[in-house]
Amino acid sequence: MCHDDDSLMQRTAAGDERAFQQLVARWEQPVFAFLMHMLGSVEEAEDLAQDTFVKVYDQAPRYRPEGRFRSWLLRIAGNKARSVLRRRKILRWVPFDLARHDQASSGDDPGRSLERRQTTSQVQAAVAELPERQRAAVVLKRFQGLSYKEIAEVLGTTVPGVESLLQRAAAALRQRLQAVDSRPAREEKS
Repeated sequence: MCHDDDSLMQRTAAGDERAFQQLVARWEQPVFAFLMHMLGSVEEAEDLAQDTFVKVYDQAPRYRPEGRFRSWLLRIAGNKARSVLRRRKILRWVPFDLARHDQASSGDDPGRSLERRQTTSQVQAAVAELPERQRAAVVLKRFQGLSYKEIAEVLGTTVPGVESLLQRAAAALRQRLQAVDSRPAREEKS
């Protein structure tokens, strides 16, 4: 029997362990993926995902059922990731499982496959250089599929603020990727 997240949170607040287990089962993979993109470390992502759900459990009695569980949950995870990043002062980007997502089809040209992997690597490197909030906005939009409103809730900003973050991120990515594209042409002329 499938329950919506708000009712599962209400049941969790009332002490229903099974409801909490359902929430964890439903959301552990998206939370882990988000944290992996933010932190780049399996161990840290696992630890923070666990910490996130501990906080969810602790906060269950104070949770207000407004149909915004996903953004509330990812805000908790994002705050935990930002704390770690502030301590490390290192910003990294780690892709989803590229071996699974970047497989060449059996009839694919090996050159095209290599080019696609190189492009993916260049994009990831460019995203890694983005400021933390821009990177978080990109991850939440591109990989978590959140709406602008949900991203605003997660990042503690407004929808226009999210639009601005994503526009600045897109401009920075275009600039960095154009610089990468122009390098081989300059090197060939030398």
